[in-house]
Amino acid sequence: MAVRTDLILWTGLGSNCVKERKRGNGMANYLLGIDNGSTVAKAAIFTAEGKEVAVSGRKVDLLSPQPGYSEADMEGLWQLTAEAIAEALSRSGLSASDIGGVACTGHGNGLYLVDERCRPVRPAVRGPDTRARAYIDRWLADGVDSVVRPKTMQALWPGQPNALLAWMRDHEPESLARATAALTCTDYIRGRLTGALHTEVTNMSGTSLLNVGTGQYDPEVFAAFGISEMQRLLPPLCRPETICGQVTPEASEATGLAIGTPVAGGMFDIDACGLGSGLIDERQMCMIAGTWGNNQYIARQPVVDPDVFMSTCYALEGYYLMLEGSATSASNLEWFVTELMPAERRLEGLCRFSIFDLCNQLVGETRPEEAGITFLPFLYGANVSLDGKAAFFGLDGWQSRGHVLRAVYEGVIFSHHWHLDRLMRFRSRPERIRLSGGAARSEVWLQMFADILQLPVEVPAGSELGALGAAIGAAVAVGLYESYPAACEAMVRIERCREPDPGVAEVYGRKYARYRRLLEVLAPVWSELVWQGV
Repeated sequence: MAVRTDLILWTGLGSNCVKERKRGNGMANYLLGIDNGSTVAKAAIFTAEGKEVAVSGRKVDLLSPQPGYSEADMEGLWQLTAEAIAEALSRSGLSASDIGGVACTGHGNGLYLVDERCRPVRPAVRGPDTRARAYIDRWLADGVDSVVRPKTMQALWPGQPNALLAWMRDHEPESLARATAALTCTDYIRGRLTGALHTEVTNMSGTSLLNVGTGQYDPEVFAAFGISEMQRLLPPLCRPETICGQVTPEASEATGLAIGTPVAGGMFDIDACGLGSGLIDERQMCMIAGTWGNNQYIARQPVVDPDVFMSTCYALEGYYLMLEGSATSASNLEWFVTELMPAERRLEGLCRFSIFDLCNQLVGETRPEEAGITFLPFLYGANVSLDGKAAFFGLDGWQSRGHVLRAVYEGVIFSHHWHLDRLMRFRSRPERIRLSGGAARSEVWLQMFADILQLPVEVPAGSELGALGAAIGAAVAVGLYESYPAACEAMVRIERCREPDPGVAEVYGRKYARYRRLLEVLAPVWSELVWQGV
């Protein structure tokens, strides 16, 4: 698909946009993708062919004012995002006028309450927050889940805005009184860029507040949760490839972007990673091994079943995204190196080596049959119970740190395998998997994914696939490409592939079976392991 040089620029906001066409020799054919994940605010600039030009990121400090709370300073988050944008632009060597379009992506759910100027009224509540657990327990006990699932098509959990809005009503009514809108992270950052308030449909379709079948708000859903009055906080919906506004003078000063640069609707990070992996038809499947372990495919018909965690509206119109995922992935390794390898972590900055390279080396020096350690990767959440906790089983004094690290790597993949098994009830086994996220940067981990799943595993080119997916949305929004398939064909490339080793299939099969048996044995006692402060 040829790149169009009659780039569409937009002036004005919302439905009052006026098109102007700017012709030139590739002028303004660069795209900016912004990705606000769970812990890092990132900005990446891409060519119209999907090549990374420059990337910058800022670590976001999470707040935990009391057990079960996960928050972030919203003003600080915007400032960090603006700094990342400015630095990426500086590193690229481009001028601000070279950026033809911008789009955001970010973590889903949580709650970002803002006033009419898109200024925060309180800290953001993040997805891992569990303060609203009692509301989920009550809705499940009352059968609300079975009432709404045909419309929302997803499981209920405490970090969703439905539960958080109910909690705010009962515990912080003053915050709701000051709020004009309840946004997702993506909506908030876009709002700070444009000054306009919208909620984007792929993000909202993962919140249990949208009728996924119609792609619209449904008063019956709000009523079922007992939060009908909260619908006033939901701004108009937009699509990922809709131009929602342009960079304001204030945002221009903070980011270095040109005033008037068009900003697209953006998308849920699972959609962005899907597009960044080239997920455009039903044959494909991708996994994201980051803070969350997401396992997903798309189809023209959604799956509505209690055994599928979530079905949402996909960025590619007419398709739904079926996802099985949990906070059981690569963040478990981050915890391990932070808490159990502090000396190496200190040396990392002084000696300029990567502690994760050291982990890969230690794991690579072991074999899967050498030790029978099983790790349950439930440090930040579990996919088997709301009360599930992490654990090592099978430790012996002779085992090395490499064996324990191998168990962490394997446990994370076993959790992905568990989710994959659930999805396989509703589709045929894929011919291959496309993997992104932190684990995809490790050759050792990548080979283990292939060996445990016994499937070829491909890694798309680029270090920031979420930002690339957002940039693909911007490319379609401003008219560089006529469709997502055309944009993905031009902007996505496979960089590496690992084939499975049939020789280790049996040993990994036994280890995965042991992992599954442990989940069954522990099921009756999870609630007894919850810390009660006594």
